[in-house]
Amino acid sequence: RCAEAGADIMRVSVPSMEAAEAFGAIRKRVSVPLVADIHFDHRIALAVADYGADCLRINPGNIGSDQKVREVVAAARHHGISMRIGVNAGSLEKDLQKKYGEPTGEALLESALRHIDILDRLNFHEFKVSVKASNVFLTMDAYRLLSKQIDNPLHLGVTEAGIYRTGTVKSAIALGGLLMEGIGDTMRISLAAEPEDEIKIGFDILKSLGLRSNGINF
Repeated sequence: RCAEAGADIMRVSVPSMEAAEAFGAIRKRVSVPLVADIHFDHRIALAVADYGADCLRINPGNIGSDQKVREVVAAARHHGISMRIGVNAGSLEKDLQKKYGEPTGEALLESALRHIDILDRLNFHEFKVSVKASNVFLTMDAYRLLSKQIDNPLHLGVTEAGIYRTGTVKSAIALGGLLMEGIGDTMRISLAAEPEDEIKIGFDILKSLGLRSNGINF
């Protein structure tokens, strides 16, 4: 349904090895590039890499030992897979929560740079980064700070933006504002609605900024 609505990329959550097998079945049935969303278990990352994932959403600092990170990076290199570092204001590291007291743009930036440093040390540079929050101002602040630090692609999003109307408004303000500043390379609209609605809203934002054309303008 999302592919038919025009999705360029789809993210699929893969929380278990059973889900990894389902990912493999999905991969065989669709042509749209798939991002496998993995949080902690490096074995799942290795499995979906074999199943044909186009990108791994995984934070290298969260998957344990250096050896596990090396295995994932080696698999990504072998299969020609990119990665997405996904930092979220709701799941910041405990020491950063203590240091900053609450999620801030600087806290999200520091968390992102930690994960980036791990990949840099392994000479792996095929990654994009997201620093998402549910607050419009926090989201925009974090992306502005990060855009000044790295040249890698940035994946935009307001996480848990809300129901259809409020989520659409928040996403349009935050993502539209960043895109107008030249910040952002991919994007996801996060709504408590049907998934294809997220695609349609994303297209509307891009069309309003003259960044994409879809359909006819009268």
